[in-house]
Amino acid sequence: MTNYFSARKSTLITVISLMVLASCSTTKPSKSEKVLPKKAEIIETVNATLSADELVAQAIAQENDQAVTTFIQASSLYLVEAKPHKALWLATQTKPLTQSLLNQYHLAVISAQSLLALERFDKAQEALNNANEVKKNITNSHIFDYYQTLAVVQLKRNLPIAALDASLRAFAKNPDATNADIEIIWQQLCQLSQWQHQQLRKMAAPNVDGWSKLLTFANKFGDDNARLKRYLVQWQRDFSTHPAQVIVAQLQQTQATLINENNNVAVIIPLSGKQVRAGKVAQQGVLAAYNNNTATIHFIDSNNLEMATLATKLEELNIDYVIGPLLKENVKNYLAQTDISTPTLLLNLPGNIVLKPHQVALSMRPEDEAIQAATTLSRQRYQKPLILSHQDKASRRIAQTFSQQWQHITGQQPETVFFNGDAKMQNQLKASLSVDTSQERTKELNSRIKYSIKSELRNRRDIDMIYIVGMPLETKLLKPYIDVNTSPFADIIPIYASSRSHSAKNDKSDNRDLSGLVFTEMPWQLSGKQQNKALAAQAKKLWPNRSDSLQTIFAMGFDSLALVDKLSAMKDKTYLRHYGQTGILQLADNNILKRSLVWGKYSRNKVQEIAID
Repeated sequence: MTNYFSARKSTLITVISLMVLASCSTTKPSKSEKVLPKKAEIIETVNATLSADELVAQAIAQENDQAVTTFIQASSLYLVEAKPHKALWLATQTKPLTQSLLNQYHLAVISAQSLLALERFDKAQEALNNANEVKKNITNSHIFDYYQTLAVVQLKRNLPIAALDASLRAFAKNPDATNADIEIIWQQLCQLSQWQHQQLRKMAAPNVDGWSKLLTFANKFGDDNARLKRYLVQWQRDFSTHPAQVIVAQLQQTQATLINENNNVAVIIPLSGKQVRAGKVAQQGVLAAYNNNTATIHFIDSNNLEMATLATKLEELNIDYVIGPLLKENVKNYLAQTDISTPTLLLNLPGNIVLKPHQVALSMRPEDEAIQAATTLSRQRYQKPLILSHQDKASRRIAQTFSQQWQHITGQQPETVFFNGDAKMQNQLKASLSVDTSQERTKELNSRIKYSIKSELRNRRDIDMIYIVGMPLETKLLKPYIDVNTSPFADIIPIYASSRSHSAKNDKSDNRDLSGLVFTEMPWQLSGKQQNKALAAQAKKLWPNRSDSLQTIFAMGFDSLALVDKLSAMKDKTYLRHYGQTGILQLADNNILKRSLVWGKYSRNKVQEIAID
């Protein structure tokens, strides 16, 4: 081993000497330089007057173990000197020289830091995964550098929940943390949607309960200063030693957002023509929310509207705020009117058009729902999901988004099977569960022997979760067929679905076949804490046969009027949320309102809201 080490060290020193002569010190600092370690963070204290090259030269005269330690110190110092290429190379070359798990751990972290500085984010994550695997075999806990690097890598990989969890763990290990560090954590928390917030809390980072409670108070009561301050006093009693006391002090000094009086609100919806039914339902939703509102509402029929004259019409009516248009084509035409500067809440997404500061759009994209479902379910320790999706365009988009998000988080691509809503559906399901293969094996065996064999069909065992994207009728056919074709020797396969599989209209019918199905849904369609139960009961009496798509439009209309008076506060206070009937709404940086949905479950003949554990 000694001869092997000496040979490796000799080769390493020779190459390093050539690198020094070549003067690689001209390497440009990386854009990610702000996350490089400070000298105080270098593994083991070194002489601050030595450069990394001098440390490498010093290692020549040292014994084996000491030389490895010096190489590790030099690798860290190369990062401080903004030479990530050298740091990565030296760490890679040093790894074969040591069998110490602790040394291998430090080298893996240094490699990750170097790859981060070089903006090779996926490779940096691989290095961090290696460090985590090594750490499982040693008693030491993860070091600050590991969590600090992990936080930035996950943020760069667009995984905000994992990034914030790592930031909280890094903060807990940082004795030199400042108020600026606390402020950064708070700003990252404010960017989380409600469902992301719930996932973060379950990861149980240090101090997360206090952060979570503070964020909940700010989300719910941020537009009511007096009420918020009462809850902040309660928080201070419950979390007297929590680092977020600094944030509480800031929130207590926050002034109320000045809200413009919206005396005249225009609602642009189709009140005639082919889409009149959708427009009438949106109108009913707006009127249902009117209640104590003092504004005058002007309903404008988009079907009989000359868009080029709209700016003049809005001025004549002295309009303070516009809700709508509802239809996508009308939204496009509306945004083309550059002379309209009235604050606007669009009820449909504008495509690729960038919204102006006075424009906000409410997103009802089913792809957002798929991202929430994939992220949440991927944290339930499922390894092999199967996506069963109908062939239509909308279902394909949802299935593709779910698959992409799952792969982005786990690195594994789920299997997707598309089915038709016809007689072939059962055969397609059999094939996806490999039940047809089991039948063929039994049939072949029976043909070769004299006696008939009584057998139980066996489904494939490499699937531990199924996600269905289909309409209610299709799901009602699929769910029991999956149950029947699951082997009695196998564990029950959990089945989840998008909101497309749920119909509130059919909830009172016999749904025993759907028992156990879990799905995402907006609060308006699911009896739970957030649903406006009185209004829901009244709406069912007035419109008992209303379709699910029209129910969605009604909820949009209802939420839109409340948002008119709240959006200025949501822009000013990024932590503020609107707990609406379409979901818990958050205003993103692109001026698009995104939703967090709730989860429901069929249990015998009852459908109820649940929390995903």
